Amino acid sequence: MCDPPFDRYRDLFTGSILQRSQHEGRQVVEEHELPVIDLRSLRSENVEERVSCVSEIVRASSDWGFFQVLNHGVSNELLGEMSREQKRLFELPFEMKASAKLLNGSYRWGTPTAKSLDQFSWSEAFHVPLAKISDPDCCSSEFGCLSDAMERLAGTMSELARMLAGVLAENLGSPGDQFTKSCSKSTCFLRLNRYPPCPFSPETFGLMPHTDSDFLTILHQDQVGGLQLRKDSKWIAVKPNPDALIVNIGDLFQAWSNDVYKSVQHKVMTNTKVERYSVAYFLCPSNESTIGSCREPSVYKKFTFGEFRRQVEEDVKRSGYKVGLPRFLL
Repeated sequence: MCDPPFDRYRDLFTGSILQRSQHEGRQVVEEHELPVIDLRSLRSENVEERVSCVSEIVRASSDWGFFQVLNHGVSNELLGEMSREQKRLFELPFEMKASAKLLNGSYRWGTPTAKSLDQFSWSEAFHVPLAKISDPDCCSSEFGCLSDAMERLAGTMSELARMLAGVLAENLGSPGDQFTKSCSKSTCFLRLNRYPPCPFSPETFGLMPHTDSDFLTILHQDQVGGLQLRKDSKWIAVKPNPDALIVNIGDLFQAWSNDVYKSVQHKVMTNTKVERYSVAYFLCPSNESTIGSCREPSVYKKFTFGEFRRQVEEDVKRSGYKVGLPRFLL
């Protein structure tokens, strides 16, 4: 059986805990399509087209914190290969995924710190530093094709993330390579996600509400759906687009931009019958990197990425929830 074992979390799905935890999940959620931006215009010789494309990226990053990109440079062939290899990996027995040190021993299932259902994520994942993908010990020979696909995907998504970060930095008067030195293979991550069918409750989180603790995230998801984000104080469901990648702003970019760009809360809801797959690239700096504001007066005090991560871990351990940027307000 490829699904993770359920017994360790059984108590979260019983009695009053279930009723208490599902209040938010019962809300009616409308489906919307995220802003769609054709990146071909960024490479156009027509200045007006380039300026218009930059304006679309900036507006979406400020108003939504999320957008979709077409002509992004990641081939459908590579995305298809990655999806096939990812499914083959997750079909392994739970014991092998959890104990065989696959992908740098980065396997995760559920939320060990959860004390209630609204602190729990019904999902499994491998969270791999890019620098570890090519290590001989990262993948056995059986998964050589997976390692190759991951390395190529990480390379193309890294180029895309740096290009978009450059556009957003230049819009605020900073150099386009503002984040190049602090974000490298040793600091950025690729995360492979699987959301198994959850027969116990359709209101269970596949991934609990959160913001991303990075500069920028690029996501490729299948067509099952389930991704939702917070917009104008309401949850909206993101309509899948088979031709697009999803981009979202992370906490560090919101802090650096002085709240010009928005790191928006989002979540994944489970499906009772169908599994969902996605792969995400995270543009992260080193732990020693200082996140300062691009302009004064600053909304946030200066902090290092390491300090930010430790504070998030502390909050989750103590309360079950991430607090994030509000901890660093001046």
